Amino acid sequence: MSLSAWYRCIRGCPGRYDVFDVIYRCPNCGGLLEVVHDEAALAQRAGAEWRALFDQGVGVRGQGSGVWSKHAWVLPQLRTENIVSLGEGSTPLLPAPRLAKSLGLDDLWVKQCGVSHTGSFKDLGMTVLVSAVNQMMAAGDSPVRAVACASTGDTSAALAAYAAAAGIPAIVFLPAGKISTAQLIQPIANGARVLALDSDFDGCMKIVQEVTRDNSIYLANSMNSLRVEGQKTVGIEIAQQLGWTVPDWIVLPSGNLGNISALAKGLALAKALGVIDRLPRLAAAQAQRANPLYLAYQRGFDRLAPVTAGATAASAIRIGAPVSYEKAVAALQAFDGVVEQADENELADAAALADRAGLYACPHTGVALAVAGKLARQGVIQPGQRVVVISTAHGLKFSEFKVGYHEGTLADVAARHRNPPVALPADAGAVRAEIGRWLWDKN
Repeated sequence: MSLSAWYRCIRGCPGRYDVFDVIYRCPNCGGLLEVVHDEAALAQRAGAEWRALFDQGVGVRGQGSGVWSKHAWVLPQLRTENIVSLGEGSTPLLPAPRLAKSLGLDDLWVKQCGVSHTGSFKDLGMTVLVSAVNQMMAAGDSPVRAVACASTGDTSAALAAYAAAAGIPAIVFLPAGKISTAQLIQPIANGARVLALDSDFDGCMKIVQEVTRDNSIYLANSMNSLRVEGQKTVGIEIAQQLGWTVPDWIVLPSGNLGNISALAKGLALAKALGVIDRLPRLAAAQAQRANPLYLAYQRGFDRLAPVTAGATAASAIRIGAPVSYEKAVAALQAFDGVVEQADENELADAAALADRAGLYACPHTGVALAVAGKLARQGVIQPGQRVVVISTAHGLKFSEFKVGYHEGTLADVAARHRNPPVALPADAGAVRAEIGRWLWDKN
């Protein structure tokens, strides 16, 4: 098969653009672009054939890459020698029956996207974007000399790691004092030029868009549709891990909104090509202090009204003016989706319940878990329905959040499930007594 993909405007403007051009928005209307695949060419293989190829891992370059096992659906014009892979994707999908019971759900699974090279789902998109830049620079006629992004932590870590692997200079713009130490040190360690700005994420995003108007610096945020092509594989991977069946619901944390539109894009393509036979419903989970999508949903998606995002433990989704709003609304409408929010107390307790069930959830996953429980209590998620929650980052990136919860020092969090260490004298009798009390309480 001769496969190809290209850019087009999401608003339907005429025009077709090369995916290796330095372009992010429609030159006619300013809307975002999307990558379009030649579905007629892809449909030359039946859905059963695609399932068999994916199960065999055909297309993998780099041991275990869940993204590049689906090369034909991601970026078919990319030559294999230019792929920059760090083993991204193929992350665990875990059944969580104890956590399901705690949240009032019957059938809960958690997709552990944080079990990845840099500890977040951002690796899925960054392998595609950096690989494309690698090919552009290898051609010798591209103006691109560096890559750049604004970030609340995870995007910068992924960009810095993949750029370092490719030998491409990376620049990251971070809101000073608003990300965890573990997130800050990742791009520093990978050799990126880290610029800590006295602003929030939305302010950093404005600056990086201004700077990347010079085509020598390539924009790596999710408004760049190449990122979506990697991130869309998570939905396909979920179906694959469930034996090519589809859950009733997928719930995911939502900030800049590129991820939910990516999820919908991958699942829609799988349905169109007969790889899956139905679509799940989607639930976008927002932190109450950074909830522009939720507020728009309450108004019937009449418009995006940006908010000033407040301080939240879910720092990666502390975004008041999401770039991918239009794409996300289209995805939610196509998938009969809903939007719900969680406050600081709810997200922190949900993350603690996940930890007590053997996981180690980041605060953003706590938002999604809290929302899943809320939707079940509201009757939106019905008894017996299968729910997959996407865990977007590894909990080890948020140790300060974990420590604060169990020390009882997080603002606006009652910490109902805190488990502080017990100070005792070095006396066997005192130790036995404490163990006895603890076991009695647990029983």
